[in-house]
Amino acid sequence: MTLSFQQIEVLIAQWTFDKKARLLNFLAQDLNRTYPGIEKTPNVCGGRACIIRTRIPVWTLVAYKKDGLSDAALLDAYPSLRQQDLYNAAAYYEANKKEIDNDIKENDED
Repeated sequence: MTLSFQQIEVLIAQWTFDKKARLLNFLAQDLNRTYPGIEKTPNVCGGRACIIRTRIPVWTLVAYKKDGLSDAALLDAYPSLRQQDLYNAAAYYEANKKEIDNDIKENDED
Protein backbone atom coordinates (compact mmCIF):
# COMPACT_ATOMS: atom_id res chain seq x y z
CA MET A 1 0.00 0.00 0.00
CA THR A 2 1.41 3.36 -1.03
CA LEU A 3 0.25 6.52 0.65
CA SER A 4 0.14 9.91 -1.01
CA PHE A 5 2.01 12.80 0.55
CA GLN A 6 -1.32 14.35 1.56
CA GLN A 7 -2.34 11.14 3.35
CA ILE A 8 0.97 11.10 5.17
CA GLU A 9 0.48 14.73 6.23
CA VAL A 10 -2.93 13.86 7.70
CA LEU A 11 -1.45 10.92 9.62
CA ILE A 12 1.46 12.93 10.99
CA ALA A 13 -0.85 15.75 12.08
CA GLN A 14 -2.56 13.24 14.42
CA TRP A 15 0.69 12.10 16.04
CA THR A 16 1.95 13.13 19.45
CA PHE A 17 4.85 15.55 19.81
CA ASP A 18 7.06 12.62 20.88
CA LYS A 19 6.30 10.63 17.75
CA LYS A 20 6.85 13.67 15.51
CA ALA A 21 10.22 14.31 17.18
CA ARG A 22 11.25 10.73 16.49
CA LEU A 23 10.26 11.10 12.84
CA LEU A 24 12.17 14.36 12.54
CA ASN A 25 15.24 12.75 14.08
CA PHE A 26 14.96 9.82 11.67
CA LEU A 27 14.60 12.07 8.64
CA ALA A 28 17.53 14.28 9.65
CA GLN A 29 19.74 11.26 10.06
CA ASP A 30 18.52 9.65 6.87
CA LEU A 31 19.24 12.81 4.89
CA ASN A 32 22.66 13.38 6.44
CA ARG A 33 23.67 9.80 7.20
CA THR A 34 25.06 11.14 10.44
CA TYR A 35 23.96 10.11 13.87
CA PRO A 36 23.94 12.92 16.40
CA GLY A 37 24.49 11.69 19.89
CA ILE A 38 26.32 8.57 18.71
CA GLU A 39 30.08 8.30 18.50
CA LYS A 40 32.74 5.72 17.87
CA THR A 41 35.99 6.30 19.69
CA PRO A 42 39.01 4.00 19.33
CA ASN A 43 39.83 2.24 22.60
CA VAL A 44 36.42 3.03 24.11
CA CYS A 45 34.12 0.01 24.22
CA GLY A 46 36.16 -1.60 21.48
CA GLY A 47 35.43 1.27 19.10
CA ARG A 48 31.75 0.35 19.00
CA ALA A 49 28.98 2.91 18.60
CA CYS A 50 28.22 4.52 21.97
CA ILE A 51 26.00 7.22 23.34
CA ILE A 52 27.98 10.46 23.37
CA ARG A 53 29.13 11.60 26.84
CA THR A 54 28.95 7.98 28.06
CA ARG A 55 30.52 4.61 27.59
CA ILE A 56 27.14 3.00 26.96
CA PRO A 57 27.21 1.02 23.71
CA VAL A 58 24.23 1.22 21.38
CA TRP A 59 24.15 -2.59 21.25
CA THR A 60 23.54 -2.73 25.01
CA LEU A 61 20.47 -0.52 24.79
CA VAL A 62 19.14 -2.37 21.76
CA ALA A 63 19.64 -5.73 23.48
CA TYR A 64 17.72 -4.54 26.54
CA LYS A 65 14.91 -3.20 24.35
CA LYS A 66 14.74 -6.55 22.54
CA ASP A 67 14.48 -8.21 25.96
CA GLY A 68 11.42 -6.07 26.67
CA LEU A 69 12.79 -3.25 28.83
CA SER A 70 10.89 0.00 28.47
CA ASP A 71 12.46 3.39 27.88
CA ALA A 72 11.51 4.32 31.45
CA ALA A 73 13.34 1.27 32.82
CA LEU A 74 16.44 2.09 30.77
CA LEU A 75 16.41 5.71 31.89
CA ASP A 76 16.13 4.54 35.51
CA ALA A 77 18.98 2.06 35.05
CA TYR A 78 21.20 4.61 33.30
CA PRO A 79 20.65 7.99 34.99
CA SER A 80 23.09 9.72 32.62
CA LEU A 81 20.84 8.93 29.65
CA ARG A 82 18.15 11.19 28.25
CA GLN A 83 15.14 10.19 26.20
CA GLN A 84 16.81 11.69 23.13
CA ASP A 85 19.73 9.29 23.64
CA LEU A 86 17.34 6.35 23.31
CA TYR A 87 15.89 7.85 20.13
CA ASN A 88 19.39 8.32 18.74
CA ALA A 89 20.30 4.73 19.58
CA ALA A 90 17.11 3.43 17.94
CA ALA A 91 17.74 5.49 14.80
CA TYR A 92 21.34 4.30 14.62
CA TYR A 93 20.14 0.71 15.01
CA GLU A 94 17.56 1.11 12.24
CA ALA A 95 20.29 2.24 9.84
CA ASN A 96 22.96 -0.20 11.08
CA LYS A 97 21.09 -3.36 12.09
CA LYS A 98 23.73 -5.74 10.84
CA GLU A 99 26.49 -4.01 12.82
CA ILE A 100 24.51 -3.80 16.08
CA ASP A 101 23.05 -7.31 15.81
CA ASN A 102 26.60 -8.58 15.31
CA ASP A 103 27.76 -6.62 18.38
CA ILE A 104 24.93 -8.17 20.41
CA LYS A 105 25.84 -11.66 19.21
CA GLU A 106 29.54 -11.17 19.98
CA ASN A 107 28.80 -9.95 23.48
CA ASP A 108 26.25 -12.69 24.21
CA GLU A 109 29.00 -15.22 23.59
CA ASP A 110 31.12 -13.80 26.43
